[in-house]
Amino acid sequence: MLRFILSFFGTIFSWITTGLFLVAIVIGGIFWMYGRDLPNHEALAQYQPPTISRIYSGEGRIIDEFAKERRLYTPPEEIPDLVKNAFISAEDKNFYKHHGYDLRGMASAALTAARGGPLRGASTITQQVMKNFLLDGSRSAERKIKELILATRLEQTLTKDQILGLYLNEIDLGVRSFGVTAAAQSYFNKSLSELAPEEAAFLAIHPKAPYSYNPAKNYDGALERRNYVLREMYENGYLSQEDYETARAKPIKTVQTGDYPSYRESLPPRDYFTDEIRRQLSKDFGEEEFFEGGLSIRATMDPEMQTVAAHSLQRRLEELDRSRGSWHGTGKTIDPATLDTDAWLAALGALQVARDISLDGTWYVGAVNEIGDASMTVMVEDGIGEVTVPREDIKWIKGSFRDNFTRGDVVHIRRMTTGNDGEGDLIRWSLRQVPEVEGAFVAMDVNTGRVIAMQGGFSYEHSVFNRATQATRQPGSSFKPFVYAAALDSGFTPATIIVDAPIEVNTPQGVWRPKNASNKFYGPTPLRTGIEQSRNLMTIRLAQEVGMDTVARYAERFGVYDHMGQYLASALGAEETTVFKMVSAYAMFANGGERVEPTLVDRVQDRYGRTIYRHDARICEDCDMASLDPGVAPKIVSNRERMINAITAYQLTSMMQGVVQRGTAAGRVNLPVPVAGKTGTTNDGKDAWFIGFTSNIVAGCYIGYDTPRAMRGASGGGYCGPVFNSFMQEAVKKYGGGKFKVPPGGHFIKIDRFTGARLSDSASGPNVVAEYFRDGEEPIFGLMYDGGFAMGADLPLFSAGERDSEDGTREVQTSTGRTITVPEKATINSLSSGGLY
Repeated sequence: MLRFILSFFGTIFSWITTGLFLVAIVIGGIFWMYGRDLPNHEALAQYQPPTISRIYSGEGRIIDEFAKERRLYTPPEEIPDLVKNAFISAEDKNFYKHHGYDLRGMASAALTAARGGPLRGASTITQQVMKNFLLDGSRSAERKIKELILATRLEQTLTKDQILGLYLNEIDLGVRSFGVTAAAQSYFNKSLSELAPEEAAFLAIHPKAPYSYNPAKNYDGALERRNYVLREMYENGYLSQEDYETARAKPIKTVQTGDYPSYRESLPPRDYFTDEIRRQLSKDFGEEEFFEGGLSIRATMDPEMQTVAAHSLQRRLEELDRSRGSWHGTGKTIDPATLDTDAWLAALGALQVARDISLDGTWYVGAVNEIGDASMTVMVEDGIGEVTVPREDIKWIKGSFRDNFTRGDVVHIRRMTTGNDGEGDLIRWSLRQVPEVEGAFVAMDVNTGRVIAMQGGFSYEHSVFNRATQATRQPGSSFKPFVYAAALDSGFTPATIIVDAPIEVNTPQGVWRPKNASNKFYGPTPLRTGIEQSRNLMTIRLAQEVGMDTVARYAERFGVYDHMGQYLASALGAEETTVFKMVSAYAMFANGGERVEPTLVDRVQDRYGRTIYRHDARICEDCDMASLDPGVAPKIVSNRERMINAITAYQLTSMMQGVVQRGTAAGRVNLPVPVAGKTGTTNDGKDAWFIGFTSNIVAGCYIGYDTPRAMRGASGGGYCGPVFNSFMQEAVKKYGGGKFKVPPGGHFIKIDRFTGARLSDSASGPNVVAEYFRDGEEPIFGLMYDGGFAMGADLPLFSAGERDSEDGTREVQTSTGRTITVPEKATINSLSSGGLY
């Protein structure tokens, strides 16, 4: 009997042993089979999580940030224990005890499921790291096996804190924030070290369901889950009973429930400047590196001057738009029925309407409610409610309220106050609209090319198209300085006489007869007057004399065009370029003819603080010295290429000073320091330009419709001059300015600016100009160029002030205003004695 019993139990033991052996073989085979060709877990030791790239102003303030996933990386050793303990209590309380997997947790989950309870995972934090980094998120036995294998291997490669650091920096915690640092900022506008126990516990409720516990939508569920985590922290010994009870009694307070201001409120609205940095650096470094590389970008932008530039352009565009006297509004409406309930606010909030305009105070968005004869009411968002607009506010619009508005129309509106910036006592509410006419403005340092301000349109939220860098337009007469630069480098002087007379040019399309804007012809005229008065015919003759190949070479060297066509019309600015390129080119006139590389960025550093780009490539010979003598500045050697002769640059600058003082920009620019510039207006007034500079700052403006069409009465000086002047008034206060530097190698001679005649050194008067000539190159006064053209046989030489007489002569009013008598058959393609005409 005993033998039978022993035999029976021996058989049972053998079966169990054999079964366990077979199970072990099967499990081992499964793990061997799935353990092949797994991702390399060792790569996680060098893992660099995608992090936010941030743009800083020159003062070190964050002005924008870019990321595909909003993540701020924090090293494991810098994450507070309170935060670590909250997540361990919520997700894996045995984290510091197991070896990558938790058998008790797996058994407990299986038992719960067997009893009919909810199916829940039993993944450890290590397993979740493997799932998030190296595997997909599918629910399958195969993925679970691979997860276990990799988790075991990872525990043998990294420390527990390193694994936890990977987890806490990677997980999605809702509100489009990844990792605990970004989530703490998004939910509480706090750093990790500032979190209270209840806030750390709140973060820890999100890993399994990142978007299910937003307190603004599911407060009760979030509170219940947070208190569960707090209890687990208490039971695991991470919180005292007093701290637990105190934290549990506190309500959930977050940015989403309106208890804290959002971190975004400290950031200015995204604008054309930072978006252009994004565009350029994405091209230079690649989109992946820009959006995920954690770059620190030091922008050249001066925030104060950026605001001045935006308001200067916006104010002028609004003035031009109002002068048209028509209302077009936002073009959007909401259902009028919503205005009878509280639903109007949600309907307004769902619309994409520009909300970034702060011209003379904030522009709010509202919907037209009641329309009367003497007034109209508007329901305005941002907690303002119903306001009244008086009839006097729309006196600039043709028609009445009923002619222009219907109930439900979405409009912009702003407070009119005793202050000119939206501050002070309320006077009335005023309707506003984004102008249809658009424009751009760029300002930069003439010596370094650092862009201090750039406005690419009226409103970035209304249109992200950057007209400063992306809109290619005809520069018109603002291109002429490059023709004159080529001429001055080719032996011409500011006193050289050029014939201003009708021209006929044969083209494949027929005979081209260019003309001056005034439709007049002025005879032989000095070069200076030609640029001051923007004479087209003189420029054409000059371009022909110098050669369009030379003009094109200059334009390409200055970066105005990549490849310029060698057509005479191009000398008048008929080809297209951008404001950014034109301003960059003018900077080289202003600094004496040295190359300028325009930039929006001073420096770029990677996530480790290493400099990977620096704009200023000048050599600082003394910067490595420990100290310098008092009052001694470091010596910086410029290694920039010279674009044009310094004397040429000064002569051109002097001539463009005349444009501002008495030429096409006269009366439009009034600065306390010397200023030079050039206007530009294209055919039919489709584009208006002005680009000007002081000794320190160059700035340029363009105004025109996005789809080019005529602007009534448009001129570069009239449209863009006020924008330049408004900006430069403030820029001069901050950056100063002085006389333009006179280069060595030349001398001054006084001439008559109308005739080009040499005057005595004591001469004075409004027509006297001191021109700068190169030493050893005394000007030959009276030498005249006509460019080899034939004058139009059917076009008169002078179009104003002419009277034929019986003796075969005619009286002509010259450009100086004098009336002289000339033979009726007089020609001007010959030498003149000091500029008779």
